[in-house]
Amino acid sequence: MKSETARWQPELYNNKHSFVYNYGKNLLKLLDPKPYERILDLGCGSGQLTSKISESAKETIGIDKSAEMIADAKSKFKTIEFQVKNAENFKFNKKFDAIFSNATLHWIKNQENAIACMFENLNPNGRIVLEFGGKGNVETIVNQLRDSLNKRGYIEQSKLNLWYFPSIAEYTVALESAGFRVVLAEHYDRPTELADEKSGIKDWISMFAESFFKGVDKKHVEDIKNEVQEEVKEKCLINNKWFADYKRIRIVAVKE
Repeated sequence: MKSETARWQPELYNNKHSFVYNYGKNLLKLLDPKPYERILDLGCGSGQLTSKISESAKETIGIDKSAEMIADAKSKFKTIEFQVKNAENFKFNKKFDAIFSNATLHWIKNQENAIACMFENLNPNGRIVLEFGGKGNVETIVNQLRDSLNKRGYIEQSKLNLWYFPSIAEYTVALESAGFRVVLAEHYDRPTELADEKSGIKDWISMFAESFFKGVDKKHVEDIKNEVQEEVKEKCLINNKWFADYKRIRIVAVKE
């Protein structure tokens, strides 16, 4: 099945999935924005991390493909510039000293274009600081979701290719081929606690994997979500709290 684009829900994202930008705060330490720098937040979502960057940088711009998320960001942070732009095809007349991206690039299927855009929009010696899903990310949840769809006859939906979860080797080679010098690259497990103790996995699916249900009979959707949550309980329910089996890649690279 062809890749689908997720439709973002700002309210659900902010209320139950704030861990996305809360974990990103730690990534800001690697970015270490300076008061003379112009910085791009690529895939800024609702703008929480863009706002944090703007506290230290001279100029900060946030871009996201989702018009809904950009509208939410503009309503919250009125003094910051936000634009609807695609990570695979963006260009600014004035280049950046750094590009920051948290929990975005695994949604970008054409990584070569995204990497080329980042390179093109950086000043010489500019840097990228990135974190996104790596090889094996949410494998437990997604494999069960595919199985639950498949056994009900939703073969096409079960084969949906929604994300790009590369290995360290795959992604660093792509960066180096584009002209970047990789100075930090790590792949690590980050079991991530979900907000709702009763419906944590179901909420995660509703937020990030709803595209799998395109063409699925409405009467089956909730049954599938319930089944997935029940079947992953052994691995994902720890001390009565739900955890998503996140595996992340973290990258710092410099434009040579």
